[in-house]
Amino acid sequence: MRARQAVLISVCVLLLTWLVWQLRSKKPAGQPAASAISTGASSVGTTIPTTPDSAPTAVYAHNLMLRKGPDFRIYVRWLRGDLVRTRQNVNPTFDDPESFRLDVKAGIIRANIGDIGNFLNAGGVANSPLRDIALLAEDDHIKLKGTLHKLISIPVELLGSVAATPDNRIQVHVTKLSVLKVPLKGLLGGLNIGVSDLFHPKGIPGIEVSGNDIFFDTLKLLPPPHIHGQLTKVRVVTPDIEEVYGNAEEAVTRFEQWRNFLRLNDGTIDFGKLTMHHVDITMVDLSDDAWFDLDLNNYQNQLVNGYTRMTPEAGLQIFMPDLDNLPKNKGNQNISMEWLKHRNLPPPPEITSK
Repeated sequence: MRARQAVLISVCVLLLTWLVWQLRSKKPAGQPAASAISTGASSVGTTIPTTPDSAPTAVYAHNLMLRKGPDFRIYVRWLRGDLVRTRQNVNPTFDDPESFRLDVKAGIIRANIGDIGNFLNAGGVANSPLRDIALLAEDDHIKLKGTLHKLISIPVELLGSVAATPDNRIQVHVTKLSVLKVPLKGLLGGLNIGVSDLFHPKGIPGIEVSGNDIFFDTLKLLPPPHIHGQLTKVRVVTPDIEEVYGNAEEAVTRFEQWRNFLRLNDGTIDFGKLTMHHVDITMVDLSDDAWFDLDLNNYQNQLVNGYTRMTPEAGLQIFMPDLDNLPKNKGNQNISMEWLKHRNLPPPPEITSK
C-alpha cells in the first residue's frame, strides 16, 4: 500500500514538473527576463538620447544688435540656426552667455572693427607684447596700429587682407608692416622684427601666426555667447568686419522688409525667474531703428518697459524698446498691495496703456 502511494506521489511530481516546463516554453520570445525589467539595466556604452527639454532651440533673427558686454556688439543681419546648451544639466539662459552657443546654419553677422580693438586692449590679448591696439578699416583691408614692447617701445603698423579658412577661422594676410613709420618687408631690418613678434611666443588662445598670416579663432578669442558655423566668406564693410555663414546672402534680400525680431522655438530656456519648456518666444523691436538693440546685461529692463502677450498656442510675444529708449525715472513698476486691497481704485496707467 505504501509502495503504491509513493509511486502515485512520484507520478504527480513528474506531471507538475512537465506542466511548468510547458508553460515556460510558451512565453513570448520578445519578452525580457524579469530581472532585466526590475533593474532597468541597459547595455554598456549606450548614450542617453536627447530629451525634448534638452534639445536645441531654433533661432531666427533679423537686424539684431546683440550687446556682448558694455564694449562689444555684434550685428546680426540675418540668422537661422540653433541655440545649444553648453552644459548638460544647465538650461540656456540670457543671464549667463556662457550657458549656450549659437550654431549658425545660415547667417550674416558683423562686428565693429573698433569694438574688436577695444576688446583686445581690455585683456583679449593679455599675454601679447603688443599694446595700445587700434583697429580700423582701410578700403577692403584691416589696419592695425599699436606699440610693440621688445626691449624698447616701438610703434608698429600693419595692413592686411581678410579671408575665411576651411576650419572657420579668419585669416589676415599681412601685406604691409611698418615700424617707426618706415615700411619694411619680411624681417624688419636690423631690428629683426616679424609678424610673429607681435604676439607671445607661446601663443594666445584664439590667435596663430604662420609666416605673414595671422589666424583668428573667434570662438576662443571673442566674448560669449560663442558662434559656431560654416564660415563661407569674410570681408571688410566699413566700419565693420562681416562674416557670412552658409548661403545667407539671398535670404537677406528676401527678408529685407521684415521687422527687427528674435524668434526662439523648442527646447528649454531660463530667463530671470522663469523657465519655458517647448520654447515659443518672439521678441519684436518696437522702434523703427535699423537694429533691434538687445543687451544681454540689461534685457530685464527692456522686458519690464515693453509689453508681453500670450499667444493661443501658449507662446509669448514680447514687444521691447531699445536700450537707449528706456525711461530714466523708472519709479515703482510693481503692482502695489494698496491697489490690490481696493476694488474701486483704477488700474495703474502704465498697465492700461500697454
